[in-house]
Amino acid sequence: MKDRLVTPSYCFILAANFLLYFGFYLLMPVLPFYLTEYFHTSNATVGVILSCYTVAALTIRPFSGYLLDTFARKPLYLFAFFIFTAIFAGYLLAGTLTLFTILRVVHGLAFGTVTVSGNTVVIDIMPSSRRGEGLGYYGLSNNIAMSVGPMVGLFLHDFYSFQVIFTWALISCSLGLIMATLVKTPVKQPIKREPISLDRFILLKGLPAGLDLLLLSIPYGMTTTYVAMYARQIGVTQGSGVFFTLMAVGMAISRIFSGRQVDKGRITQVISYGMYLVCLCFFTLTACRSLMHWDAHLSIYIFFSVALFLGVGFGTMFPAFNTLFVNLAPNNQRGTATSTYLTSWDVGIGCGLLLGGYIGQVSSFDKAYLFGACLTIVSIIYFQLRVAPHFHRNKLR
Repeated sequence: MKDRLVTPSYCFILAANFLLYFGFYLLMPVLPFYLTEYFHTSNATVGVILSCYTVAALTIRPFSGYLLDTFARKPLYLFAFFIFTAIFAGYLLAGTLTLFTILRVVHGLAFGTVTVSGNTVVIDIMPSSRRGEGLGYYGLSNNIAMSVGPMVGLFLHDFYSFQVIFTWALISCSLGLIMATLVKTPVKQPIKREPISLDRFILLKGLPAGLDLLLLSIPYGMTTTYVAMYARQIGVTQGSGVFFTLMAVGMAISRIFSGRQVDKGRITQVISYGMYLVCLCFFTLTACRSLMHWDAHLSIYIFFSVALFLGVGFGTMFPAFNTLFVNLAPNNQRGTATSTYLTSWDVGIGCGLLLGGYIGQVSSFDKAYLFGACLTIVSIIYFQLRVAPHFHRNKLR
């Protein structure tokens, strides 16, 4: 008989995670337009400002992991969730670019803490025998938010003011905070306070996998932030929000099946399959601009097909990578393992924001995606030669 996965607390944290990410994804494709239309910034400046959020998130993650492994996890989770929610109200009042940038930094600090906390809490309330499946469904709540958030955000951008968009995000995260308060977590047993050292902040055994994940997240960051601009650049003038929906649908489909394969011990195989598919998708996405001059209708069809398969590729890898990090760590370092996993991801996202904005400014976004596609090849080679063998030698379960 399988251990029970679906409990009230598990459902509440899924709802909280969905509402948090809905507010997050609602703004993601809109903020480049907000900065260029409201503050009249360049593409390169957009990349710098948006990357401040990610830099702040990755800076706080190692410390969040340490705190989660040392003290009670739920209070930290709720505090970070509250700060993350409150910043949306600040956006409504930000009248200068400097104030907006400061708020983005604080928002990034809160996001870095709340996501590490949420990932760690959900691991605490699920049976270890169904961890891959449970993390897959937890990530699925992100994907559902990703499927509707950007589309709603771009729709609101077409018909309403930016203040309306910020208000929607505020309401969504406020409801998420209510759901988070209803989660019941197991009592954390007192642990011996070990001397502070580097491995209390970063899972050293996870560094090879972290570097590999970083390489993959660079083109992902370019996609989630600049794909709407790329669509306009190549001539896809309508329905760019559907790209995110299709990408999320692909993630949702793949997560359901990949999590179960992970629980059967096929972690490295699952990651490899996802990498191959993602690599192919980014090269195809790059080619869409050239295809537009040959056959516009075919290019549009391929553009949106890439979104679906890109979602399948990343959705296949996400729960597998998350489980890989957790399986390299003892139970009292789950927070550190989760923070290392998410920090690696955020470093790549930040690099993707900077590189995507810079390359888009000096050249074009298809060149940015070509660069990202080449990085996926490097990540595949590094994973096969270094990461997979290292994991099998050092895994604890």
